[in-house]
Amino acid sequence: MRSTRKSRGLLLAATALCLAATAACSAGTSSGSGGDSASAVKLDPAKVGPTSVIGQGPNGEPAASPDQLKISDEDAAKLKAGKYKVGLVMHTLNLDFSKLQIQGMKDTFDKYGVEIIGTTDASYKVDQQTADLENMIQRKPNGIISLPVDNTAMAPAFKKVSQAGIKLVLIDNLPTGFKHPADYSAVVSADSQGNGQIAAEVLAARIPKDGTIGIVGFGIDFFVTNERVKGVKDWLAKNRSDIKIKQANFTDQSKVSQTAGDFLTANPDVKGVFVVWDAPAMDTLSAMRAQGITVPVTTIDLGLQAALEIAKGGPLKGLGAQRPYDQGVAEAMALLNAFLGKEPPAWVGVQSLPVIQSNVLESYKTVFHADPPADLVAACKSAGSACG
Repeated sequence: MRSTRKSRGLLLAATALCLAATAACSAGTSSGSGGDSASAVKLDPAKVGPTSVIGQGPNGEPAASPDQLKISDEDAAKLKAGKYKVGLVMHTLNLDFSKLQIQGMKDTFDKYGVEIIGTTDASYKVDQQTADLENMIQRKPNGIISLPVDNTAMAPAFKKVSQAGIKLVLIDNLPTGFKHPADYSAVVSADSQGNGQIAAEVLAARIPKDGTIGIVGFGIDFFVTNERVKGVKDWLAKNRSDIKIKQANFTDQSKVSQTAGDFLTANPDVKGVFVVWDAPAMDTLSAMRAQGITVPVTTIDLGLQAALEIAKGGPLKGLGAQRPYDQGVAEAMALLNAFLGKEPPAWVGVQSLPVIQSNVLESYKTVFHADPPADLVAACKSAGSACG
């Protein structure tokens, strides 16, 4: 998923805005690093976004805390004696999000003597994930953890998991028509609405009054991305109702550049962009640079490339981060509870995390459970005191 062009009319429009109101210059377009100086817009990350999980489950369930999934020493001994086996049927392995989730699961399962017998990559394709799921069922694991690539199209395939007597824990998305606990043990998700609100708040701080933003959304029925966009729109409706919203959706990730580029070319009034996750946001930034566009951008998910962009003080101004390692731990813990014959909550929510330039190094540690790499530290150092 990628993005491209935008007309030079945007720069002319921004110049006119600057003549009309100097404050607007920091909120719209500018040359160089991406839309505003470090001193123009200052946000306190501790005050950005919700203080608790606000998103509800797909059936309106309130979020349960991962703390509810703790396991006693007695139950830990039972798990180790059970020699359980688990299969991971992933939507993609080509994201830091996926890698960190799997690491969180692996570390947790290792602690309780549970074996991961296989990990698959559907590359976001329904046919591939259907085959992956059917093959994994044939291997007869005790449990499967999976992120459905399409809630509706994948529902029949996921029905076969519980029918085979296999426990199912879902990541983020719930197949259409599924009932708890008959069809699945739990859904574990980041607070997608909360992350959307963070992205909206950071972006809105740079949008002039009565300005227009663009949303580059995902055109497939993905609960988590739907919730992100809802979070953005809800926050704007409540806090910046003057901002107008235009939206373009993509379904084929290889064609995001064309979709987003055409959208921006057709809408030169767009003064900022929210992209539904970090990988297409990176492509959007590359395309913007090729066209000389410097409007502010926000997104969701903290990958290394996104962290570097934020550290440098470029057009990517901030994002709402998931905590994928912690989410992977919670998914594993939910499945372990199911193995013990307990009924985990239907919906387990993991707190969102605001990331801007001033806290990007600290946030990297929180998300990755590792020290920032040398290139990120160097980028932050080069940016000066604005980067923390």
